[in-house]
Amino acid sequence: MRVTTPLRAAFAATSLTLALVACGSGGAPQTVQQSGEPGQSVEHTDDISAGVQADPAAVKLLPESVKSKGKISVAMDLSSPPTTFMAADNKTPIGFNPDMARLIAAKLGVKLQIDNVKFDTIIPGLQGGRFDFTATTMGATAERLKVLDMVNYFQTGTGVAVPKSNPQKLAVHELCERRVGVQSGSTQELKWLPQLTEKDCTSQGKPAITGVTLPSVTDALTQLSSKRLDAVMYDFTSLAWAAKRQPNVLEVLPERVVTTN
Repeated sequence: MRVTTPLRAAFAATSLTLALVACGSGGAPQTVQQSGEPGQSVEHTDDISAGVQADPAAVKLLPESVKSKGKISVAMDLSSPPTTFMAADNKTPIGFNPDMARLIAAKLGVKLQIDNVKFDTIIPGLQGGRFDFTATTMGATAERLKVLDMVNYFQTGTGVAVPKSNPQKLAVHELCERRVGVQSGSTQELKWLPQLTEKDCTSQGKPAITGVTLPSVTDALTQLSSKRLDAVMYDFTSLAWAAKRQPNVLEVLPERVVTTN
């Protein structure tokens, strides 16, 4: 969870209650696999925060400017299933990040405005005051912690996806000279791919990995399926979800680049 400083105290006051609500509510995951139908799913677009009561102690800590507006805005890139994406109706944000944001707004007694933006514009938007917070899969790097208050609530790690059956017999530490897709502004682009390149390739006199920066993981996986990329490096959870939905198109290497984001 990434929060602007004026809201830090109010958000902190909701954290324990939210954890209990998220675990004990009857909210189902946003997609559920149907028995006997690989790749097919049923979307749940119900509002997980329905019936959740505001926490007076947290409401009291809200800045007057937020109380007067009666709403808070959250920035998300709704192109990263299964954690943060649009339902088939192309109107309803689903995944556990939108759910988390809805629960926070409910506990603070305000309405929620979800702003669908590109991932690499989220931090500048928070710095510029365009959004109040973001609930997204964004690693707590040293650089980001210089400008944001961050709360870790989910651990996924970074993985690598390759075409089905891995025809080039690639491995996480054998990607030198390969074209690897990454999302713009992600820790994969800014941190993990450069580290992997230096450790496995250039420091050993081998050609560097060719990083191909794209707007979203969806774009990267599309290029992977059309053989314009050799691999895609992204959050392990999202890659595993995509591979389950497209079992004849891609697979995820069992080893992770790193176990935390």
